[in-house]
Amino acid sequence: MRDAAEPRTDAGDTLSICSLRVGAALFGIDTSQIREVLGTASPQRVPLAPEYIAGVLPYRGEVLTTVCFRALLGLERCSRANCVLVFDDEENEERFGLMVDGVGGVIAVHRDALEANPSGLDARSQELFDGAYKLPSGLMVRLDPQRLRPSRLAASGLFGNESGLFGGVSGSHGRVKQERQGEQG
Repeated sequence: MRDAAEPRTDAGDTLSICSLRVGAALFGIDTSQIREVLGTASPQRVPLAPEYIAGVLPYRGEVLTTVCFRALLGLERCSRANCVLVFDDEENEERFGLMVDGVGGVIAVHRDALEANPSGLDARSQELFDGAYKLPSGLMVRLDPQRLRPSRLAASGLFGNESGLFGGVSGSHGRVKQERQGEQG
């Protein structure tokens, strides 16, 4: 694996990655994919929601569904407020938050330094992780926010309790639409 922080000549070949901590692990997300970092927040729990839904937060006049990354990794939930990053999914018009233990600095990495996921990863990790960068301080696992969308997590069937409030292929909105179509047909 090539060191992602190795000096190279062309600055256009670098990406700015926001570093995140969850437990002892280091993760990173391309800064161009992050809409906003809210800092610490305590989402309001939602009854019957899957374990990976941390809850909802008020966000600029909207209700923001927040995913708990600790739950996705099979770690115990923290009782304290955690950092929330906000993402937009332009294609599906789904804005959501990702709750992590902490947000670090921005790291410049080279585009071609991203290594593929190891073939030995379990199905849940394959679904969540988008490769890894080798840094002088250790391994940074890259996350793709599109893989962390609540509707995609529910549709994968890998994270449990998909029949809850946020379950189904397209969330509760999709279930209501299907029920109405069934009444008409």
